[in-house]
Amino acid sequence: MAAASPTTPSASGSSSAAAAPAAAAAAAAAPASGSGSGSGSAGSPALPLATASAAAAAAAAQVAHALDTYRRKDTSKAVVVRFKAIGNAPIMKNNYFRITAFNRFHAVVVFLRKELGWKSGDALFLYINSSFAPAPDDTVGNLYRCFGTEGHLIVNYSTQAAWG
Repeated sequence: MAAASPTTPSASGSSSAAAAPAAAAAAAAAPASGSGSGSGSAGSPALPLATASAAAAAAAAQVAHALDTYRRKDTSKAVVVRFKAIGNAPIMKNNYFRITAFNRFHAVVVFLRKELGWKSGDALFLYINSSFAPAPDDTVGNLYRCFGTEGHLIVNYSTQAAWG
């Protein structure tokens, strides 16, 4: 116990000795950081308050415009959806259909079940471009914009999980 007490003061003494030059460097940098604008960290350029608020207002306007564009339902746009059977799923005679772009993907699932004559309890797995199963709340227009090929959206369907 007596041997531990001499090492404790020397450890605390070395940390205070190391902190003294850091405090002196911070004190020397504080007057050089600016003319009292109170902007924050030393070394970072200070933006005038008017410029910062104008930039924030412009960003908020862009976000509001993007949300309005996303929420707007354009009934004139229709997406050509091409259904492709996978595995032992029945092949449809007509596999090209036009579906409004603002419909959710769940409407595509309901439509395909009706076309195939399947009940809601029958297994049906749908994939976009043979790669992933989209969420039911994705819009057909967004899926087409991101994953459309050759002027239409390819939807693969199967009775069992294929790519999941």
